[in-house]
Amino acid sequence: MLVSAKEMLTKAKEGHYAVGQFNINNLEWTKAVLLTAEEQKSPVILGVSEGAGKYMCGYKTVADMVKAMIEELKITVPVALHLDHGSYEGCYKCIEAGFSSIMFDGSHYPIAENVEKTRELVNVCAEKGLSLEAEVGSIGGEEDGVVGMGECADPNECKMIADLGVTMLAAGIGNIHGKYPENWPGLSFETLAAVSEKVGNMPLVLHGGTGIPEDMIKKAINLGVSKINVNTECQLSFAAATRAYIEAGKDQQGKGFDPRKLLAPGFEAIKATVKEKMELFGSVGKA
Repeated sequence: MLVSAKEMLTKAKEGHYAVGQFNINNLEWTKAVLLTAEEQKSPVILGVSEGAGKYMCGYKTVADMVKAMIEELKITVPVALHLDHGSYEGCYKCIEAGFSSIMFDGSHYPIAENVEKTRELVNVCAEKGLSLEAEVGSIGGEEDGVVGMGECADPNECKMIADLGVTMLAAGIGNIHGKYPENWPGLSFETLAAVSEKVGNMPLVLHGGTGIPEDMIKKAINLGVSKINVNTECQLSFAAATRAYIEAGKDQQGKGFDPRKLLAPGFEAIKATVKEKMELFGSVGKA
């Protein structure tokens, strides 16, 4: 059964740990994340970008697949199905499709328009029992066509959005989608602390979780981050394991070319990555 992310993030905020959002791209990705969450007794958020939703034949296909998989795999831990970096139109499509959580990324709008559209979605999500994530500032890099320059959020603007009643807030603090460059200056903890002070008990979200050093992750959690997004790291581990399998010629041995065998090493690599992140975030055993 899918649930809103509200309760799991409230508990994470109070318990000083973070719930991982792991983006899904197909059946293998989804199965790997769900099984690992169940094995680790960790709450989990399945993230779906608009590009991934289109790739998987639409949001209803994704929602139906996730719901059926939860039932067939007998998943008992809390699972939220969340739209990642959603457009205004995409949010309504996911609400209709049966998602349990939505992110409206209005960070590219002037703050007044971000506030206006977010306020509208707060009311819709409240009526339907969905959790809602909003964004202020921008996440650097590019993900599925969403491009950001990495501007740090204005704490006062963060308070304006938080006061609308959103469930969680993504604030740009120098984080980046994809791989971090060697000259990356690191997270702006000064900005994070200022935002955290302004929004009080609001769970904060750290996008671009791949490649951030462990000490920074732990410090961010201590400063109010309760949700951390991971996508690229799972993609990299899947690709490396699949490459090793093919380069070893295993796809040419017996029926090694069978997709169930060909994709198995990558599947296990995703599970290992998710387990490692759940341990780092402190969510193991918190279901």
